[in-house]
Amino acid sequence: MRLSGIFIYPVKSLRGIALQSAMVDELGLRGDRRFLVVDLEMRFLTQRTVPRMARIATALNETHLMLGADGSGHIQIPLRQERRVTCEVSIWGSTGLKAEDCGDEPAAWLSQAIGQACRLVQVGAAFTRPLRKEGIARTGDFIAFADAFPFLIASSASLAELNRRIVSRGGTAVPMERFRPNLVLDGCEAFDEDRWSRFRIGEIAFQAGGPSVRCVMTTTDQLTGERGKEPLSTLATFRRNPKDPTQVLFAQNLIHETKRGVLRVGDELTLL
Repeated sequence: MRLSGIFIYPVKSLRGIALQSAMVDELGLRGDRRFLVVDLEMRFLTQRTVPRMARIATALNETHLMLGADGSGHIQIPLRQERRVTCEVSIWGSTGLKAEDCGDEPAAWLSQAIGQACRLVQVGAAFTRPLRKEGIARTGDFIAFADAFPFLIASSASLAELNRRIVSRGGTAVPMERFRPNLVLDGCEAFDEDRWSRFRIGEIAFQAGGPSVRCVMTTTDQLTGERGKEPLSTLATFRRNPKDPTQVLFAQNLIHETKRGVLRVGDELTLL
């Protein structure tokens, strides 16, 4: 079993970036979901309510975040800038998170691109967000702007089985990007990732956080922002949560026990 894909999503709910290797820090993959789009009341925005966010591409280097969208051109945002205003933002049940506002120019560009007034904020020096999962999280487990966990892993075999079922029902197969994983695994059976409690990939040890509950974002085409019925329609036929049948599951949430290191495509997975 080996790591076949590494992905970061610099801005929550905008397009992701495929990497061959990535540094790991206390918040997860370095650069992953370190920026957040918020409304004017400082509440987080995602593709769940603003599907046009899927049309915005991201790029990242050592000094700048780059955003681009058809019809809106491109913009560069410095990763570090003096005199940024500290603000308090909310995401799900996490309120009062101290972030840094990226300024009026990125706010105006994003507002035009998604068709809604918004601002762009960034994890800064004052930011802290402990992972709050009773019975799973430990002291020292933190998260950036992801929904609930610092990592999400899925296997190619699981996607292949899902797509086999979608096609058998007359639908069109969906790509892995619909599920926005950080890590993609090859060499295991479908849904094996659901059964592992602890494992190591390369030099990083992980603890399972539980299966990921999927939402309408998975039905959003990540190039056009258009929505359909799949994969939720087919997932509902065989991947319902036994504890809550209104939920459908795909991929596994993870907490990284090793807080510093590097992950590389080709790293081997070993069960612990």
